[in-house]
Amino acid sequence: MALKSDYANQECTIARTLEIIGERWTPLILRDCFFGIRRFTDLHRHLGLPRAVLSARLESLVGAGVLERSEYQPGRHEYLLTERGQELWPVLTAMVRWGNKHLSPDGPRTLLRHTACGQDLPHSEWCQTCETKPPLTELEIRHGPGRSPHPDPDPIEQALRDGHILLTPLP
Repeated sequence: MALKSDYANQECTIARTLEIIGERWTPLILRDCFFGIRRFTDLHRHLGLPRAVLSARLESLVGAGVLERSEYQPGRHEYLLTERGQELWPVLTAMVRWGNKHLSPDGPRTLLRHTACGQDLPHSEWCQTCETKPPLTELEIRHGPGRSPHPDPDPIEQALRDGHILLTPLP
C-alpha cells in the first residue's frame, strides 16, 4: 500500500506534526535557525539545498507559525524562530542524542554547554549542576570529538567551531 502524500486528515498528532516538520530539509533548516542563521542566503549557502526548496520550506514554516519573517533591509528578510518554533528544540535535541549514540562512533559531533555554570549537557536539556532547564539563550553549541578534525572553510562552521550561543545571530 502506497503512503499518502500528506497526513492532513489524520487524527494523530504525530502525523499532524509531520505535516509541518516532516519534510527532510525542515529539521536542518530549524537546526540552523537555532544556531542563529537567519537570512535566506546564509541558509542556502550552509545547507546547499535548491533555492526553490528552501523558499517553499521557509514559506511553509512561516505559515505554520514556526518562523516569522522580518525585514532587515528594504526587500530583504530574515527568519526568526517564534515561541512555537522554539518549542521544537527538544525534538531536535532528541535526534542529536540518538544520532550521537548510534551514528557517531568517535563521540558526539556536537556538545551543549550551560553557559551560566559551564556544565555540559550530554544527555538531556536538564543542567545537573544548577538543577534547572536552561533557557535557549544560555546554551552554547560547540563541536564535539566526533566531528572531523579538518577545519571546514564555511564561515558558519568556523563560527560554530569554538562555540556559539543558540539564537544569537551568526555574522
